[in-house]
Amino acid sequence: MAEGDKKKDTGVMNINDLEKEGIELKVHPDTQRLGWKINTSPTTVDDSNVLKELLTTPPVKKIDLHFTTGMDLTARNLKGVTIKDALDTIFKANKKRADDELDNPYLAGFEWDNEESWTRLVVHLQKEAGSTGMPKKKKKGGE
Repeated sequence: MAEGDKKKDTGVMNINDLEKEGIELKVHPDTQRLGWKINTSPTTVDDSNVLKELLTTPPVKKIDLHFTTGMDLTARNLKGVTIKDALDTIFKANKKRADDELDNPYLAGFEWDNEESWTRLVVHLQKEAGSTGMPKKKKKGGE
């Protein structure tokens, strides 16, 4: 049996094939609610069940994670990159950094912006764990 280049029977895709075929990625929405500190183990996430979820739909074998600071990492899993795979990759790069070295130590979420790059996710960080969702422009005044 010859294996196809684009899809294996698991349905896991190569990110470059998605771009060629114009298939858009969707990021799992729970990644924006984790409140996870990037220099702590992913097992410290409150809801550990979310770690087993696939990071993207459709699932991909590897995906680049781009930080606005300029750092780029790659999360890999031949069965499809999970949220845990992405957090493990980020943790490995940050586990030796002290809290005071991190301006924004908490994960705010991942964003797929096909205009910037089809094959990577932008990683958003924030100062505090309490806020949810992606950083947005703050409204002036508050009632």
